Amino acid sequence: MARRLRQEAGAQLSPSQTAALATIERHGPLTPSELAERERVQRPTVTRVLARLEEAGLVERAADPADRRCSLVSISAEGGELLDALRARKDAFLSRRIDALDAADREALERALGVLEALNERLKAARA
Repeated sequence: MARRLRQEAGAQLSPSQTAALATIERHGPLTPSELAERERVQRPTVTRVLARLEEAGLVERAADPADRRCSLVSISAEGGELLDALRARKDAFLSRRIDALDAADREALERALGVLEALNERLKAARA
């Protein structure tokens, strides 16, 4: 399902680039090291991903006011618009598939969603 949703979103970005851009949107501005930690990848990998995102105008770098030796990366307006478009395409695809389900399957999916949301809340609480 995740692979199919990535395919439906379009091929503008690699999965690593999309994940990094979404993380920057959600938690930014971030230093490259913070992004590497959040994405659980090595710093050289993040450096390559950020270079491509910056080339495409999807992220912006600025000096870290707390430490001028470091940079902070934030999402650009264009990057935010791209993520919105990718999400809209994925949502539309998923919505069409859910609408095609019969009533019993949609009800089962709704019950499962409640269980998954509760599980997610417990996982968040355990990390806090």
